[in-house]
Amino acid sequence: MFDTPLYACPLCGSGSIRPRYRIDRYTPAFTVDRCGSCGFMFMNPPLDDESIRGLYGEDYYSGRSEYSYYDEREAEKFSAHVWNKRVEVLHRHVPGGNILDVGSSFGGFLKAASRYYNPHGIEVSPYAGGYSRSATVGKIHIGTLADHPFDHDYFSVITMIEVIEHLPDPVSALEECRRLLRKGGLLMIQTANMDGLQARLKGGDYAYFMPGHLSYFSRKNLAGALAGAGFGRTKVFYPVEFGLLPKLKKSRYAFRSARDYRHWLRISAYHLISKVHFGDFAATSSMVMYAFK
Repeated sequence: MFDTPLYACPLCGSGSIRPRYRIDRYTPAFTVDRCGSCGFMFMNPPLDDESIRGLYGEDYYSGRSEYSYYDEREAEKFSAHVWNKRVEVLHRHVPGGNILDVGSSFGGFLKAASRYYNPHGIEVSPYAGGYSRSATVGKIHIGTLADHPFDHDYFSVITMIEVIEHLPDPVSALEECRRLLRKGGLLMIQTANMDGLQARLKGGDYAYFMPGHLSYFSRKNLAGALAGAGFGRTKVFYPVEFGLLPKLKKSRYAFRSARDYRHWLRISAYHLISKVHFGDFAATSSMVMYAFK
């Protein structure tokens, strides 16, 4: 289940690491360490490769496993509001070319992206990746950034939407993304900002601490890791790079009656509170970062 314990930070290499949280609401329980030098947090010991692959079978998407996600195919009509808006924002920065979605799941985002880009995906799950292959969403590699078949300097845009936290070696992943991007290309990363007040107040109870999440960033150390991988300018968005309306429309997927529209108050409040940020301070822990080659 677990691999060999790490004795140095996988982000900056410092040996100044200490246990931070013990997460025991899952079986088996796991420990999250924090680097005293860069603030990066990571599962330690991490899951071994076989266990990581085993997380993302059919049960992960059907809700039958303790650690699970939703099946985006069931919510595609509603999720498309967010996907389409996200693609529009990307299009304003990079008008066209080849796009790679790392963690492409069933291919819903790539369908939206195909309006402007030639779609390609990397998906670790044979269950999800096999579906998107059969649906001819684009060229889909079932595997990881470590064993893909794509040429370097090939992509105009690479997206990692709530993916980088699943990776045991984020430094190698960022370096490979830079090699895959053409000059002027854009890498988009969505993940949690662990220095956000939301994560700080919740501590080990923060919902982002879950079995499939091996790496936990702050705005500062993610920007530093991108610079170390050779990226140039970065830009951060709180909570995301698009507005509130697409999120409200997406949320209707889970509504069962008119009373459920009351959740729009909570979603709207969170979105607005997320706009409170300055320097390294952010009121919530949602962020999207753009990095340009």
